[in-house]
Amino acid sequence: MAKLAFIGMGVMGAPMAGHLVSAGHEVTVFNRTRAKAEGWADRHGGAVADTPAEAARGADAVFACVGNDGDLRQVTLGEDGAFGAMRAGALFVDHTTVSAAIARELAEAGAAKGLMVVDAPVSGGQAGAENGKLSIMCGGTAEALAVAGPLMQAYAARIVHVGAAGAGQQTKMCNQIAIAGVIQGVAESLRFAQKSGLDTAKVLEAISGGAAQSWQMVNRWESMADDRFDFGFAIDWMRKDLGLALDEAKRNGAVLPMTALVDQFYAEVQGMDGGRQDTSAIVRRLPR
Repeated sequence: MAKLAFIGMGVMGAPMAGHLVSAGHEVTVFNRTRAKAEGWADRHGGAVADTPAEAARGADAVFACVGNDGDLRQVTLGEDGAFGAMRAGALFVDHTTVSAAIARELAEAGAAKGLMVVDAPVSGGQAGAENGKLSIMCGGTAEALAVAGPLMQAYAARIVHVGAAGAGQQTKMCNQIAIAGVIQGVAESLRFAQKSGLDTAKVLEAISGGAAQSWQMVNRWESMADDRFDFGFAIDWMRKDLGLALDEAKRNGAVLPMTALVDQFYAEVQGMDGGRQDTSAIVRRLPR
């Protein structure tokens, strides 16, 4: 059993921390809105801390899943941040989707304090977190991954060490770039079927068994046809992620025309009050 801390009790962090408890670990949590942390503790029996530093003090490993670069910097390097309280040799694992730049910044700051740091964004959404079936892409040293891997197994279906600090975040950008194009293609295919007067259920049956098949098609075609868009990963979050990818592309010279276009499409849906709807709501901007 390890002594752990988890910072961030959102729709991803809360179930991940719960799986760590189920795996037999002692977990202390922190959340900016304390009521969420207390609700988690009522369900799982862990302790609640008043600050990230309090949660991290004496922990073997500290996990985080917060909102953005600023949030992550605050809970790690800010006043009452976790890094100031962590002991030398402890592990820090960040599951937030953030920039590669801050992942490298935290790796450097952690190394100066004798910490092991892993940037480990995830794919699989809220359902993956709740079911313990996340895909985790990790940047950091082999030493850090050797410690982090057995702990992350509590909520992972796949863990891949993709490279040095920041590589995990860059791989998550690859993930979101690929998804953006696929979901737009599914949306256009669905609307084409509807405009053609086809039975969309039969179309799905026909094309989902061949080369056109994708996770987005299998899991979102029917709900998109029914105008249901309440499946967790919000357009607001996707735009944040695509923005990270587009910013990184400016630095590394990658050309992402499709990603930039889909980002604009998502901006249109945000303007239709769809920012909190899931990413399949991109179909709303296409007339029936």
